[in-house]
Amino acid sequence: MRILLIGIDGSGKSTAAHELERALVGRGQAAAVFRNPAGRRTMAGWWARLGHAPGPRVLDALETVARVVNVLRNELRMRTYDGVAVLDRGLECQLALRAARGLPRGVMVPWLLGLLPAADVVAFFDVPVDVAVDRVRLRATDEEDPADLTALEAGYRALSEFASFTAVDASRPLHDVLEDLLALVDGEGAASASDRLLAVSRTP
Repeated sequence: MRILLIGIDGSGKSTAAHELERALVGRGQAAAVFRNPAGRRTMAGWWARLGHAPGPRVLDALETVARVVNVLRNELRMRTYDGVAVLDRGLECQLALRAARGLPRGVMVPWLLGLLPAADVVAFFDVPVDVAVDRVRLRATDEEDPADLTALEAGYRALSEFASFTAVDASRPLHDVLEDLLALVDGEGAASASDRLLAVSRTP
């Protein structure tokens, strides 16, 4: 099974991914986390040191290359993996970033999304922007502009694929989020994804 975790920075995706892996292994299932970052945090550090950031199209090109390389590398790994694959981010994240920056979807990323095996469940971590900003500040490794996170959340919601995502209220304690993810792995609740989206949907 493949379960993909997506959402704005600070929503708790990476923490939940590793906790889900630990919980599944603890109950005797094979599970592993496969990370698909775009290197945005690393690149932000570069631009800060240089005192200049490239334009949105250049940023997108660099991030897309990094993300696609990670996705394809992990795809090769998953072809010989028999267990629950917990995907921390995916190509959908790059499409949301493009939407947030006012860029078109393009051709290659949507094509790859249609070509590669789809996740069985896409869990959208729904969290208020102010909560996400506080979490980023607490980890003290980078910074996020609330306006950028607001635009990114709107970018996710603008995706044509958004209706197929299962929303998880990620503002709750990690234990509660983990219970939701375990239920999705077990096949519980996925059929009511649209109801869950409506239940926790917020106005960006």
